[in-house]
Amino acid sequence: MTPAAGSAKRATTKRATTRRSAATSATSGSDVDDQTVHEPTAPAPEPADAAPAVDETPAVDGARVATKARTRKPARDAVLEGAVELARAAAVEAADNASDVGAHEGAVTEGERLVSHRFACELKGYRGWHWTVTLSRVPRGRSATLCEVALLPGDGALVAPEWLPWSERLRPGDVGPGDVLPFRADDPRLEPGYQATGDEEEDAVAIGELALARARILSRDGRDEAAQRWYDGEHGPATSVAIHAAASCASCGFLVPLQGALGQVFGACVNEWSPDDGKVVSLDHGCGAHSETDSPAHPSDWPDPAPLIDESRLEVVALEAPSAADAAVAELLAVLPADETEAGPGVEAVPATQ
Repeated sequence: MTPAAGSAKRATTKRATTRRSAATSATSGSDVDDQTVHEPTAPAPEPADAAPAVDETPAVDGARVATKARTRKPARDAVLEGAVELARAAAVEAADNASDVGAHEGAVTEGERLVSHRFACELKGYRGWHWTVTLSRVPRGRSATLCEVALLPGDGALVAPEWLPWSERLRPGDVGPGDVLPFRADDPRLEPGYQATGDEEEDAVAIGELALARARILSRDGRDEAAQRWYDGEHGPATSVAIHAAASCASCGFLVPLQGALGQVFGACVNEWSPDDGKVVSLDHGCGAHSETDSPAHPSDWPDPAPLIDESRLEVVALEAPSAADAAVAELLAVLPADETEAGPGVEAVPATQ
């Protein structure tokens, strides 16, 4: 027997012994001897469409934790990428006119045997949009199959704003006549109201004076939110009307203070001449209709100041020739004595005293 044949025989005998020892241990439930050698087995091949495998490493207390997933990039499919005309025909069929489908912008591999072709959109008002045609094929198939056609926005496309539920889209001031808001059982601005305890004095104060006998009343968060909104609004101290006011609302006789904690900062204006009439204003707000202020004194517009005469210029006036009547009066005055002329016609002259 040759040395090589002897080595092969010993290896065969050792493998047979190993299998018998493993079978005996599995049957009897005893541990395999430390000198037993197990023959490694090759892992089973993964299917083509199987999920990506996950590497696991031992952790504390024997637990196994997934560390990293092995992802495989889908291979390019020449059959689907070459079916440009099929994709274009599908896009033209989906569009109203063939001219609405522009040039081919390329193909994107979406997955195994799944490719999307993109064509420029020539529709008016759809700048940045493109026609997307998705094709697929069966395994080992040599022909493409149409999956779907869609008009999708691209980079820089004009799209509608993100959709919001009606309850989130509604803003203060949107509620009009006939509109009703949905009930909010968990509204943080409200809290359960006062419930009668049977104590007449305590119930009289809570129900009669404070008006707390309601299912829900304003919570502290709701009160603080309203106070901040009012103070920062157009009836607070930072508006142009309040800045130019001569006095604040705190000293105005037309201010009606509010009850409770809000009365320390706010009141209601009841002056019909004020732009804030019927509104809640802060105490440091103000306007020109304050009850204790007056308009500044205005100087009188009469008498008019003396006129200014420009003596540096001469105005030449053309005089008309005297009429015949005026000439006769002038001749008569020339022949009369001086004393009669001074007395005037029809008046007897008085001689001067010596």
